[in-house]
Amino acid sequence: MATTLSSRQEQLLEALRRAGRELSGQDLHACLRASATPMGLATVYRHLRQLQQWGRVRCRHLPSGEALFAPTERDEHHLTCVDCGQTHRLDRCPVHALELNDEELRGYLPLFHTLEFYGLCPDCQRRQRRSETEVGEVAGQATPSPSV
Repeated sequence: MATTLSSRQEQLLEALRRAGRELSGQDLHACLRASATPMGLATVYRHLRQLQQWGRVRCRHLPSGEALFAPTERDEHHLTCVDCGQTHRLDRCPVHALELNDEELRGYLPLFHTLEFYGLCPDCQRRQRRSETEVGEVAGQATPSPSV
């Protein structure tokens, strides 16, 4: 989709490209605040939304609710812990070979895709097992065993 970007949108997109990682709207605002032509936070979010609608920026939501943005040309997908929020980037996109047929598209024009996996990281799994064991031990000590 060919869309002419304003100078502010170009500035925002270039800041995302330079960052080399996903940025929150707040992080992006802080980067731009230090530039020669700063923009307000509401303007940053308005332009991010437009760039997302035009397929130039993608948004990923963390379990905490925070939204992270990156240019769509940086095709990244992640595995994120729902407990601590730790995120690992996948080395490849497992869905590149998938295509939607016309019936599935129902008239939509695909712009980009996201693929995110959520689970528990090894540290959080260990911590949860430890907590369950401790709760079980405390419960076992607090309740006297019936005598036979």
